[in-house]
Formats: sequence, structure tokens, C-alpha cells
Amino acid sequence: MIALRVVRSALYALFQLLVTPVFATLSLLTFPLPLHGRYRVISLWARMMVKAAELMCGIRYRVIGAGNIPHEACIILSNHQSAWETFVFQLVFPPQVWVLKRELLWIPFFGWGLAMLAPIAIDRSAGRRALRQTYEQGKDRLSRGFWIVIFPEGTRVDPGEDRAYQSGGAWLAVKTGAKIVPVAHNAGVCWPRNAFLKRPGVITVKIGEAIDPRGMNVNELNARVEQWIKSEVPRLEHEPA
Repeated sequence: MIALRVVRSALYALFQLLVTPVFATLSLLTFPLPLHGRYRVISLWARMMVKAAELMCGIRYRVIGAGNIPHEACIILSNHQSAWETFVFQLVFPPQVWVLKRELLWIPFFGWGLAMLAPIAIDRSAGRRALRQTYEQGKDRLSRGFWIVIFPEGTRVDPGEDRAYQSGGAWLAVKTGAKIVPVAHNAGVCWPRNAFLKRPGVITVKIGEAIDPRGMNVNELNARVEQWIKSEVPRLEHEPA
């Protein structure tokens, strides 16, 4: 069984290695297109990664609560366990950008494609300047119809590990008035953090009801999101479809 997982994981890694440079080059050629046009082309890479993970590694997924997705652009706050959720969110939610550390844009090929999607790439050591950038660029992206994805844990966290939620996403919601859509998933069960070996199985993505930030302060809003996600994650495996 382990040998089979090694082979399947190796095939998937090889697929990524071969496909990513091609799509990175293609993404650079989309520069003249408007941002929504670029997104439609470049997000095909994420779709291929998700499908390949299913075919090669046996990783499938299901979504609970898709009816909770509003029509207007919102801020997604989600737990973060692996790279998998950054792929599948592009299939589940409307066009989106991510708040991320700027160093990711320096990664050859992957970072080049990411840069074409106009992420909010911040310098975490910049303090108040990073907050101002998040607000200004976040407000701009929302006004253009893009959702904003933020992982408030700040890094990938193994299943069962507890980490306090940073309040930047809640702060942005209060400042812009955009609703927060909380998301819980258990991707790390099949795709462990920074791990080569993948495990076959079904990942559950649960989408909560949108939260209107009006009348709430940052700490209240952040605590509400954190409580919901952390209470839902342990129950995902047993959630009815």
C-alpha cells in the first residue's frame, strides 16, 4: 500500500513539474487581458491540479453549504492545512485573489503565474504599512468583483493542531463592510502539510453562512469566525452529504 502511494504521489509530482512551467509561460502571455480574463485562463491550472490529484492520488472532495455563497464579492476566512485548498477554492468560489506573503511571488514559474492574478502580496514585517496596503488593495479588488481569500492562521497547520487566528481578515471586513464567508475543511488528512506522500480519500469543504460585519468590532468578528471553524473541522468526517 505504501509503495503504491509512493508511485502515485511521484506521478502527481512529475505532472506538476511538467505542467507548471507551461502554464506559467501562458500566464505571462495573458498580461494584455483584463484581470477577469487572465483569471479564467490561469485558473485552468488549478482545475488540472485538482483533477490530477483525483485521478493519480485518489483525492476526491465534496462541498457542504454551497447555497451559503452570496452573489456579491465577500472575504473568505478559512483554516489552512495544505496547498490543496488553494486549488479547489478556485473551483468552488467565484473569481478570487489571495492575501499572501510577497515571497511567494519570487518562486519560479508558480510565482509568476500568481503575480498575474493581482494578489495582495504583503511584507509581513511592514506593520501598519501592510495593513494600509491590505485595505487599499482589498477595497479595489472587492469593487472589481473579486473575492478575497485569507487564511487567518497565517501558515499551514496540521490537523488537530491549535493556532490562534490573526485578526487581519476581520479587520478588513469591518473596514470595507464586506461580508465574511467562513470555510472549514480537512484537506490535511489526505494532503499533509509540506508532504510528498498523498493519501487517497474524500476531503470535506464546509461553507458557513455569510457574516455581516456591521455592528461588530474586529475582535468580536474574529472570535466568531475562529469559533465556528474550529468547532466544525473535527466534525467534517462525519457530516452527512
